[in-house]
Order: sequence, then structure tokens, then C-alpha cells
Amino acid sequence: MSNPLTLSPAPQSEAAEQVRGEVRDFLAEELAAGTFTTHVDTWLSGVDPEFSRKLGARGWLGMTWPKKYGGHERSAMERYAVTEELLAAGAPVAAHWIADRQSGPNLLRYGTEKQRQEILPRIARGECYFVIGMSEPDSGSDLASIRTKAVRNESGDWVVNGAKVWTSNAHVSHYGIVLVRTAPVDTANRHAGMSQLLIDLSLPGITVNPIRILDGGHHFNEVVFEDVVVPGDMLLGTEGDGWHQVTAELAFERSGPERFLSTYPLVAEFARRVVDSGDFAALAALGRLSARLLALRQMSLRIAAALDRGELPNIPAALVKDVGTTFEADVIDEVRRVVDVLPSLDSPDPLARALAEAQLHAPGYTLRGGTNEILRGIVARGLGLR
Repeated sequence: MSNPLTLSPAPQSEAAEQVRGEVRDFLAEELAAGTFTTHVDTWLSGVDPEFSRKLGARGWLGMTWPKKYGGHERSAMERYAVTEELLAAGAPVAAHWIADRQSGPNLLRYGTEKQRQEILPRIARGECYFVIGMSEPDSGSDLASIRTKAVRNESGDWVVNGAKVWTSNAHVSHYGIVLVRTAPVDTANRHAGMSQLLIDLSLPGITVNPIRILDGGHHFNEVVFEDVVVPGDMLLGTEGDGWHQVTAELAFERSGPERFLSTYPLVAEFARRVVDSGDFAALAALGRLSARLLALRQMSLRIAAALDRGELPNIPAALVKDVGTTFEADVIDEVRRVVDVLPSLDSPDPLARALAEAQLHAPGYTLRGGTNEILRGIVARGLGLR
């Protein structure tokens, strides 16, 4: 008996394994040259425009997109291999990550021809970066309660007022796809009256306020819009269809390997430390983490294959995000229990540094992309349990 969580296995791909080898060789060369150092959670905290341009030059951004928009018409499995290797290496991929992961596919699905031609090739070259404009300061996890508004002026342009929060790397990005209310709230249907706007973040009236995390790092932001005039042709998709577009977009956001590989550099350092130690407690912990990691990878691969087929597996994606980010936090606890190491960002011990980074970034794991409690509600509703 089928259910919404049933997905076909991902196909084997020789092309994916070939590109995986190419990426590993590239990363080994870059690490040897000292162009980057491995860190935890670099898909949000590791901004390096030059590194992003190197990936674009090698054809590793916009991989599945049509060639006429700067893409390379490769499979989702090939793209998955690239992103997986970059995350495992702790490479600095944050600059382009959101644009390549979901903003580009959003433009392909809903954008005008002009929007696609002007923006997609720049993303594929690693030169154009995006933020997600969904969450708001007073909305918590209730996305339907957003209050940022956009109204047409006499010229047909949009005037935007409101604020978005947790907008990662808005201070270094070029555009945001922003969910706004373009019609009054309908109490009978709270999901109606929303639209998405493609907003140039250099427009007058936009203020980006940093939200620093525990280690003092800056990738989260609050973005405030005060009478920001957005050209009328920068509506993304259909006016009033924003809720449907956002829920489709979230399948890309929630299901990728970044949802369980943010702390992989810590797992790798832990494995190097204990694999030959003979410490049964440490080896048991490594075995538990490895088993969960392999299961999560298979779940995520199946969703990537489903997206490649044109499906929108929203419920499985919510589950991967929930289970994956729980795993990321559990990695920290498993390592702390069995290894006598003092977490420190300044330690010469790579395990101590990775553990410190993972701990300091941990509050964000289960928050970004939707809190786990909300995601469990989505899964329960999809299974008919509520």
C-alpha cells in the first residue's frame, strides 16, 4: 500500500561518479594550495565569491538547467554528487548556495523569459547570489501570518513595506525572492492573497541589520523594507499564488544533503581519531552515526531523483529536514560523550575546533527551513494523521 512517503530508489549514475571524482581532485588541489580550510556549516557561513566563480567556471553551478540559460543540462544525480562532495569537504559555498539550490529552479518554473535570461546565466557563473524572504520577526513558524505588504502605485510598480528575518547572507547578496501580501488577509483562507517578488537588494529603502550567532559570526540578517519601489515586472509567477509557489520551493530547500552534512567535518575528524583506537564506546558511537548518515543519504537521494522527474515530494522533504537536522545536533552529543576533548575555536586540535564550531552553530540546525515541530505537523497531515 503506497503512501506519500513512498519514493522510488535513485538510479545508479556513472556520470555522477565521474563528476564526483573530478570534484574530489579539485578540492584536494584547493586544500593543498591553501585557498580554503575545512569548517563546519559552510553552506551558510562560508562566503567566498572567488570560490563560487571557480565552481561556475567548471560547470558545477546551474548543472541541471537548460543551456540557453547558462546551465549544463546534467542530471540531478550529477548535481547531488557535486554538492555532497563540497559539503563533506567543508568548502566555502555559501555565496551561491541558495541561488543554485532553489532560487534558480524557482525562476525556471515561474520566472518570465526576461528574468531568466538576465539572472540565470549569472547564477550559473557564480556571480549572482540570492536570499530567501519568507520568515518575519513576529510570525515565528506561522508563515501564513506574514505582514510584509506590496501594493501597486500609479505607475504599476510595487511599493513594499515590512521586514524579513533569518535572511542568510543578505549583506552580500544581490536579490531576494520575497513573499509578500498583495491582497488583504482573508480569514476564510489565510493562504490566499500572497505573492512573490524578485527584489534587487540594492534598491533604496532596504536596510540589512546583522543577527550574529554565538561565535560572533554574521550570516543571519533582518532585512527591513521601507517604501521600497520594485518594478512592476518583477512579480515572480502569478499574483496571489505565492503560497503554492513557496511550498513547491521548500521541497528544494529542505531535502538536500546540507540538511544532514552541516556537521560532517566533525564526523570525519571523529572517525579519523577513533577508527584505530580500539575504544569500543567510541567505535559504537561512530557506527551509530554512520548508519544514520547512510539512511539519511538514501532518503535525500530519492527526493533528488523525484525532483529530477518533475515531482514535488513536499512531505518526504519535510521528513528529511526534520530527521536530518536532528542528526546534526546528535552528532555533537555522540562525540562529546566518548572523546575527552575541550571544544575551542583556537585549538590546534582539528577535532576540538570542529566540535566548537558545531556547538556554536547548533541552535540554527533545527530552525532554518522550518522548525522541526512544524515539519512533523506537515508530515502528520500528509499521512492523514491530523
